[in-house]
Amino acid sequence: MTRGRFITFEGGEGSGKSTQIRRLAKQLEDLGHSVVTTREPGGTPYAEKVRGMLLTGAIKDQGPDAEAILVSSARVDHIKSVIKPALDAGQWVLCDRFADSTLAYQGLLDGGDIAFIADLNETILSQCPPDLTIMIDLPVNDALERLSKRSKGASSDDRYDAQDASKHETLRKAYLAIAVDNPERVTVVDGSADENAVAEAIWAVVTGRFETDQKVKTNRGRRNGR
Repeated sequence: MTRGRFITFEGGEGSGKSTQIRRLAKQLEDLGHSVVTTREPGGTPYAEKVRGMLLTGAIKDQGPDAEAILVSSARVDHIKSVIKPALDAGQWVLCDRFADSTLAYQGLLDGGDIAFIADLNETILSQCPPDLTIMIDLPVNDALERLSKRSKGASSDDRYDAQDASKHETLRKAYLAIAVDNPERVTVVDGSADENAVAEAIWAVVTGRFETDQKVKTNRGRRNGR
């Protein structure tokens, strides 16, 4: 059986990753693909517990390197229990955040040991590297506006949503730096456009990258009138 495709989505808070993952999953399913959508930290019972500790800041006092280790342990469980079995079964896996987020948040944003976190990522990713990473870039003012709308009438324990503008800008620059360092894997998509335009841009990236997949290639031909 042919191995499935593994696509990760990255970007700052409010960039629209979850929405675009749902849309891409629907497009792929319409072509007959089996799709698994998941997230990090998360995807397994253990990893979801780690997610709660991370977002609430319960382990913040231990420092960013300790956070990176804990998130990485959740990633190992996630890969073993969800991602790799799905790929081995020929499914497409779409993941909301992955190893790039550990480097961006615990490393470049929170001041962790960059070399240590990069080595940690490399060791884990050797087991299951993404085929493609879609990085949705959004100006900070737009991101803050979206977060403000999202938080109306609802309480949130997410410490990252509550960051000031300078922190969000640091995070944005961190992601863009990661994209520059990994041009073969990472494609940056402008997240400031409307939802449909962003979805179309992502679909163009996916069909361009996986044009050898006959189902995707055929669908692209239909869209182009061939």
